[in-house]
Amino acid sequence: MRFMPSVFNDFFDDGFFTPATNDMRCDIKESDNGYTFNMALPGYDKDHIRMSLEDGYLKVEASADTTNEDKDAQGRVIRKERYLGSCARSFYVGDNLTEDDITAKYENGELIINVPKKEAIENKTNYIEIH
Repeated sequence: MRFMPSVFNDFFDDGFFTPATNDMRCDIKESDNGYTFNMALPGYDKDHIRMSLEDGYLKVEASADTTNEDKDAQGRVIRKERYLGSCARSFYVGDNLTEDDITAKYENGELIINVPKKEAIENKTNYIEIH
């Protein structure tokens, strides 16, 4: 059996398939004021990352639709790769937070989310005085 040409080695080694792992690795750090989520999303565009807050759950979604094409000197396609996929994670952050409480930025393939600690609203019973 012969060794396959380096075109196939490049196919797997060029980092094109980074989003295909569908893996949203996340480190969460706690501070006195809140939590910082550092989520690795290499290969995704900022415009293809969405965050939402519903029923106390922070949901992060990322999608990719990528085509990579290599041509030879005559302009003939010698390799064409496509990837279409998405991934999502959700975290319970509490019912007492709003969208305005949470901040996020995306730099160098990392999404950094700041979630403040916010005291839960106590269910108080308001008694009415009888005169």
